[in-house]
Amino acid sequence: MTYVIKIGGAVVDSPLLLNDVLDRCAALDSPFILVHGGGKVATKLAADLGIEQTMIDGRRVTDADTLRVVTMAYAGLVNKNVVAQLQARGVQCIGMTGADADLVRAHKRNHPTIDFGFVGDVDAVNTDVLELMLANGISVVVAPLTHDGNGSLLNTNADTMAARIANAMDARTMIRLRFIYEHHGVLRNINDPTSVIDVIASSDVDGLIVDGMISKGMVPKITNAVEAAKADINVRIQHTSALGTEEGTLIQ
Repeated sequence: MTYVIKIGGAVVDSPLLLNDVLDRCAALDSPFILVHGGGKVATKLAADLGIEQTMIDGRRVTDADTLRVVTMAYAGLVNKNVVAQLQARGVQCIGMTGADADLVRAHKRNHPTIDFGFVGDVDAVNTDVLELMLANGISVVVAPLTHDGNGSLLNTNADTMAARIANAMDARTMIRLRFIYEHHGVLRNINDPTSVIDVIASSDVDGLIVDGMISKGMVPKITNAVEAAKADINVRIQHTSALGTEEGTLIQ
């Protein structure tokens, strides 16, 4: 069994939460794949550089300047920090983007009404590379950047990358997909941390979005969780402290 773990920007930005989840990663019985976000780091870096940012439904519009920002933030600051902290915990690991070893290839998003810029939708995952690493006891830390095969980097939603990697790997090994963030699951009331929804059926997601219970950055998380669940992958949305347990929200 292999865990595919996605950690979001709020976790990356919090030393307490990041230490918590990395401790739990280090306690897992086998090598894992960790996909990280880093949106808050990218947003702060963009602000420091005076580069305006636009978000649509939790997804970052990526012009040429923003692509440079997210490359620095995701592939540099965040990825190497996570790798270094895992190594300090005795986890043999390697940091990669989707461009490295042709890990994740994508195409530039063609939206009918919105120009997302250099945003990529995943076409293929190189599972051979991932299997080679895992088989040799090396965990893989993936930054949410892909490439188009023609020399262009693309910014790709980390939730999407985690789900697509899980789907691709599931044909070869049993996968547990975990979306890890700052709450103990999906909440009925964002102001009530105890209002965790134990199970969300895929058929109920559209209604929850319309009702506003699922909104903003949770939308891509849930929609990608549903995609994986429909492929019969075990998917949970959990707090950092719950990795390795059956706590949190199960997506069916």
